[in-house]
Amino acid sequence: MITAHTLRFVLPAMLLCQAHASAQSGPQPPCGQDPVPSYPGLDDPPIVKSWSKSDFGHDWKPPACTGWTEPGFSTLVTTVARFRHTPDAEDMLRHIGAISELAGLRYWSTTRKQWQVLIVEAHALTGLQAGQRRADFTPAEMKLGQALYFEQADNLSGQAIYRMNLLEASADRVVFSVENMSTMRYLLLPFLHPGEMQSIYFLDRESDNNWRYYSIMRTGRNANRLIAGNEASAVNRAVAFYRRLAGIPADQEPPAAR
Repeated sequence: MITAHTLRFVLPAMLLCQAHASAQSGPQPPCGQDPVPSYPGLDDPPIVKSWSKSDFGHDWKPPACTGWTEPGFSTLVTTVARFRHTPDAEDMLRHIGAISELAGLRYWSTTRKQWQVLIVEAHALTGLQAGQRRADFTPAEMKLGQALYFEQADNLSGQAIYRMNLLEASADRVVFSVENMSTMRYLLLPFLHPGEMQSIYFLDRESDNNWRYYSIMRTGRNANRLIAGNEASAVNRAVAFYRRLAGIPADQEPPAAR
């Protein structure tokens, strides 16, 4: 017979097991199953989590729908949110393709304890070579599987070339990924080699006025220690990109991490 005394010990143990199972599973984007972490309420702040190797080991295997083949990470951040947004998927694609509008994006610097510019300059490229500037990408140019390149300078690593791929596009769902194609440096020292900074974004229309957002951002497990261990900065950078897509001022108080 289960008594109240027994429940006092059984229930906490069950909750602990559930939390442990969630941590062991790692991030799970909305690819045919319930996402981990789950979506928050519509008007709630985004749920932002910086995962650690202790959550599920050194050789974490990314979910198959990310398209990432290399296991492990040095930094891994998920951002999960629901936001109000009336434009349709084509307008969302136009916003994603507006690379030049990344310039001036701000975030909270945990080092300097102030809002500052994250993306100093950004522009689309005609190909993989640096300097081949072009206008922003239009929705008509953003075709499934086609690589789109852009160049971006941030406040930490300077100039780098990135590749963007549109993985899914329909009236109710947009999925795209981004990764660095050139070596990223800090004080002239290489800290991220090509393909070591990756992100993927899942945008799902929930209703005419609401969207769901799920992103994963990671740096490879062989990334230089110069950037490993600063989880708060990684969280704030991830939130800055979410706020841009959601139409929220990037420097709106409070920041995700102080």
